[in-house]
Amino acid sequence: MVVVSVVVWHTLGMKKGIDYIGVAVCFMCHDGKGNFLFTRRGPKARDEQGKWEVPAGGVEVGETVEAALHRELKEELCVEPKAVEYIGYREHIAESEEGARHWIVFSYLVEVDPSEVKIGEPDTCDGLHWSPLEEAPEPMHLAMRDSIIVVQNHLRAKTELL
Repeated sequence: MVVVSVVVWHTLGMKKGIDYIGVAVCFMCHDGKGNFLFTRRGPKARDEQGKWEVPAGGVEVGETVEAALHRELKEELCVEPKAVEYIGYREHIAESEEGARHWIVFSYLVEVDPSEVKIGEPDTCDGLHWSPLEEAPEPMHLAMRDSIIVVQNHLRAKTELL
């Protein structure tokens, strides 16, 4: 059996989620009062610049999914979570300008203090927007509708259990 590390793939110019399956964390940040955070992709984002998304980031080799979540929150939004709730995983398989994409995405609901949220990576994120899920900004990143549906289904299931 031949094992090729991600480091070798990166060295060969291979891209996560395109040339091999990527693993990511997606974090739907909220204020605890019904408003959710959406971020706009900046001019140096990997793809779909100018489109709104739910913050997410890749899991690095040797890093746990939860450690990746906390690292990405700090890097992208300069914030510590008040509460974290795992809501499941999904596969994101879609076509893009670069070809087929395939990601395994671990999704979280993350409560944060909106006054503490800041753009940590201005080249890849150039806007923040808070609103209820139903008022998500347009145009949306290819994966954002799936992220919203996952959260809506999770919140609906929680409500039904009460």
